[in-house]
Amino acid sequence: MDELLDQFIVEGRDLVAQAQRALADLGRDARSRAAVDQLFRAVHTLKGSVALFDMQDAERLLHEAETHLDEARKRQFDLSADILEAMVEIIDQTDRWIDDMERHGALGADAGSRTATLTDRLKADQRALIVDSDLHAGPSAGERPSWLADMLERPRFRHLAANASGTAFRYMPDADCFFRGEDPLAFAAAIPDLKALAIVPSEGSWPDLEKVDPFRCASIIEGISSAGPAAVRAAFRLVPDQVLVASLGEDRVEAPAMPIMAADGDRAAATLRVEAATLDRLARESGELGIAIRAIQPLLDRAEKLDLDLSRDLRTARDELNRVAANIGQAVAKARLVSLESALRRLPRLSREAASTAGKQVRFVMEGETTKADKNVADLLFEPLLHLVRNAIDHGIEAPAERLDAGKPVEGRVELRIETDGDRLCITLSDDGRGIDADRIREAAIARELVEPGAARALGPEEVYRLLFLPGFSTAGKVTSLSGRGVGLDAVQSVVERLRGTIRIESLLGQGSKFVIQMPLHAITARLMVVSAGGERFGIRLDQVVETARIPVEEIREVGQGLVCVLRDRTVPVFDLGQLLGLEANTDAFARLVLINVQNSLTALRVARFEERFDAALQTSSGLLARLPAVEATTRLADGDVLIVLNLAELLA
Repeated sequence: MDELLDQFIVEGRDLVAQAQRALADLGRDARSRAAVDQLFRAVHTLKGSVALFDMQDAERLLHEAETHLDEARKRQFDLSADILEAMVEIIDQTDRWIDDMERHGALGADAGSRTATLTDRLKADQRALIVDSDLHAGPSAGERPSWLADMLERPRFRHLAANASGTAFRYMPDADCFFRGEDPLAFAAAIPDLKALAIVPSEGSWPDLEKVDPFRCASIIEGISSAGPAAVRAAFRLVPDQVLVASLGEDRVEAPAMPIMAADGDRAAATLRVEAATLDRLARESGELGIAIRAIQPLLDRAEKLDLDLSRDLRTARDELNRVAANIGQAVAKARLVSLESALRRLPRLSREAASTAGKQVRFVMEGETTKADKNVADLLFEPLLHLVRNAIDHGIEAPAERLDAGKPVEGRVELRIETDGDRLCITLSDDGRGIDADRIREAAIARELVEPGAARALGPEEVYRLLFLPGFSTAGKVTSLSGRGVGLDAVQSVVERLRGTIRIESLLGQGSKFVIQMPLHAITARLMVVSAGGERFGIRLDQVVETARIPVEEIREVGQGLVCVLRDRTVPVFDLGQLLGLEANTDAFARLVLINVQNSLTALRVARFEERFDAALQTSSGLLARLPAVEATTRLADGDVLIVLNLAELLA
């Protein structure tokens, strides 16, 4: 049962995300029939899924929503703003109930009252719309659907057609159901009180025996049961989107969700669920394979001195291994990509709750949420983005009266846009609120003794915005349920840095603010540069390296209490990596510099040597290493030594 519940949690959240996407489409175009169909399918499948567990209140509420949506589809009436709002609340409530099932294995104590309230509201709206939609009425209730009429013409059912009672069903198994371990006949065998059953070809006639594909289901199962529709539906609760059900005598039909077909009409791509730990292990082993291949190089150098032909053949084999290892690494990285939609599904609901708490009218828009990123990125993104959304609503968006005075619409807008740029993930959260007051930030930082007054007043706008990420910083005048405790943006920066990303702020006073986050799509592997300093080797992520340089040591000058050099007409601070790490400083006549970009600030690190560059599978620091400052991760070199990958932002803080 635990495994089934785990699967329900994952699939239920995916269905909630689908429903939320359909509701967002309907918010833009209430006449979109495709969006109504998509919402109906998500609700219909959710209802079938919750029936497996002790979630009767959820099933009852979703049934009411499904009934209303089915009525809208049949009668072709548009969903009003009130009904859309009720649907949003129903999906939000279902989302909360899924959380309850994950945490406690049962719905909350208020499930019954919540269901009653939302059901009554939906029924009231439904009665009003049905009265107004008579001109759009579909076929008369007494007319039998074509599939049922055809079924009752079959010899096996013809004797039941005249005085039939009970429930008729038509089960249309997906062609790839065998790959998922489904047994259509087992589903049919679970139907209680069967009167008659027939198996018919799904494509009009049975194929010739030599053309039969034993791995594809080509059958449709039809039958009549003396049990009621609910009992028949229960037998097909795992495949609710593949079944039509009709109460004989009333001919009330429940349509299935439309099956998802491949774009070319051929077999849809099969899906296989893999445990996250298995993918992590594959990623680590892929990295170990790269290390093993690099360890061949010293052997090649020795072979070259002994036998040139042997050395040439070994290099050819090594190059082929490199090619295969690169393909494996790319495949593993691709397998780890997941849609961000499931991770971010709660943001629309929580933004509405935050706006309600703050007494503001806010429209939250999310675009690009189906973008795929490494699962580690997806797992960690929700909390920082929730912080940013709440800050935008609490600090950015003005109160309704203030917006009117400023000539703005009463409803504020917060927009989350997600896109990719090559192998980088780009996330932008913007609002049309009051913007960020740089002078207020300076004074708040001085008052909290986070920065010296003289230094604070010398900062430019971008540097002032960076103060917002200092631990303990807040401009809130009082503590609320949303903000004012001095936590949030520093936590955002911490997670972004953990994901090897950057964050910057843009703002115009009176017009709004924008937070721009960039990070790698792939979290497990990174391209590294190995440098030596103080007699030790260290790794630096190449995505932080702007360039390398070699200059005479005389070009490094003292300015105040620090060192600087001029590169490309730009003054750059210089730090000796060995000294920063408590090791010996470099004393060579020429200075080897690694120019790095950390939090949009250019800095030069002086090192003893530049060494190899390679793609590495990073291991998150643990044990004693996790307690050391400036250690981001570790990996292994070809000679077996452990390489420490430096956290440059923490090192230079």
